[in-house]
Amino acid sequence: MIPMTLAEIAAVVDGSVSGDPDLLVHAPAYVDSRNPIQGGLFVAVVGEHVDGHDYVEGAHAVLGSRSTGAPSVLVGDPVAALGRLARHVLGRIDTTVVALTGSQGKTGTKDYLAQVLAAAGPTVATTGNNNNEIGVPLTVLRADAGTAHLVVEMGARGVGHIAYLCGIAPPHVAAVLNVGTAHIGEFGSREAIAQAKGEIVEALPDGGIAVLAADDELVSAMSARTHARVLTFGTTGDVAWRHLELDELGRPSFELGHGGEWHPVRLGQVGAHQAANAAAAAAMAIAVGLPLADVARALTDATDFSRWRMEVHERADGLVVVNDAYNANPASMVAALDALVAIGSRRGGRTVAVLGEMKELGDDATEAHLEVGRHAADVGADVVVAVGDPADGIAVGAEETPGWGGTVVRTAGRDEALAWVRENVAVTDVVLVKASRGAALELIADGLLADGSTDDIDGEGSAR
Repeated sequence: MIPMTLAEIAAVVDGSVSGDPDLLVHAPAYVDSRNPIQGGLFVAVVGEHVDGHDYVEGAHAVLGSRSTGAPSVLVGDPVAALGRLARHVLGRIDTTVVALTGSQGKTGTKDYLAQVLAAAGPTVATTGNNNNEIGVPLTVLRADAGTAHLVVEMGARGVGHIAYLCGIAPPHVAAVLNVGTAHIGEFGSREAIAQAKGEIVEALPDGGIAVLAADDELVSAMSARTHARVLTFGTTGDVAWRHLELDELGRPSFELGHGGEWHPVRLGQVGAHQAANAAAAAAMAIAVGLPLADVARALTDATDFSRWRMEVHERADGLVVVNDAYNANPASMVAALDALVAIGSRRGGRTVAVLGEMKELGDDATEAHLEVGRHAADVGADVVVAVGDPADGIAVGAEETPGWGGTVVRTAGRDEALAWVRENVAVTDVVLVKASRGAALELIADGLLADGSTDDIDGEGSAR
């Protein structure tokens, strides 16, 4: 964040100062008092269960709605004020804003893009899932005068949300990765999701670039919603890939192409779907002005930034655990199952899919869980472990698939699932752990890995 006094901040957000108006805030804003930032601005958010004003002790400065005794800027709505402050700071620095949204793959694509752009200049990118009305301004406020690229992941819970976020961080390049069924319970239909996601390209200036998925009809149709130049990615896109192959741990290698030029890429992350994430990141980097050859090299060098997303661990005894427990929706479940079976086919052991509930699917939840179970059976997963009653549809879908010779195990919850896997897997097996964030299935992966020393597998197949 660029240094600002409390008086300067108050002028920007139409607030009042409680304390020393000349106190200088010289570090980013934050909302988690457990991880304070020295010299930063603590934003006291009033939530449903927690009031940030109760946790200001030790804060350098506070943006809040009531006096607490700490040096503060007081406003009616701290979250809205945070957005105004971020927009002001962004207007004072010269940085290229690259924004992206999509129903799945946002974080993986963002992580690729952040590393590709960082090879070309100082880059700030969204961390974790900070993609809402609090997370986006927090990301912006980590930028300063030396930031060349600002990568902003944007999520939406309804129509108008992304338009609001683009008002805080107006993009120069904006990408829509896909329109799936994640959060369909909140939107009602894929068409409504597309309406919300497309707000990101409507926010582009005439000289901007919209990066759109060529293989998704609802996304490619968004070209009519912007005056910006359109650059597509996908199997039929302007930026494409060919000759895709997977190694023994399901890590893809392929040739990445644009404008008749092709360069090899070997990713260290697991799953054929990573090729699409990498191509989306490549398209955005090309839109910023990076040469394809540099993009391909940076993708090959990319490491895992975010936890619990297709993390591959190998225990000392040989058991492979794929921890993809951060989140789940039907499309990401399918991709993870495909990766599981691809790894298993090369190792010769059984494939064990430990799957929990996919949340926020609304009326489609029952059928979606059934379809995941059917896909697990169709691709030949050997064992499906359904964790908890909400995941029973996955078990039913697998059991009802004609010709499947695998095994279904129903468990009451995480503890029972972990106990069953511990007692029944062999060291040659591959275990996938995946569910929506609320299921906290990373605890199962952690439990399995705690049974023996582990190696994290990097892009070269060595331990790190």
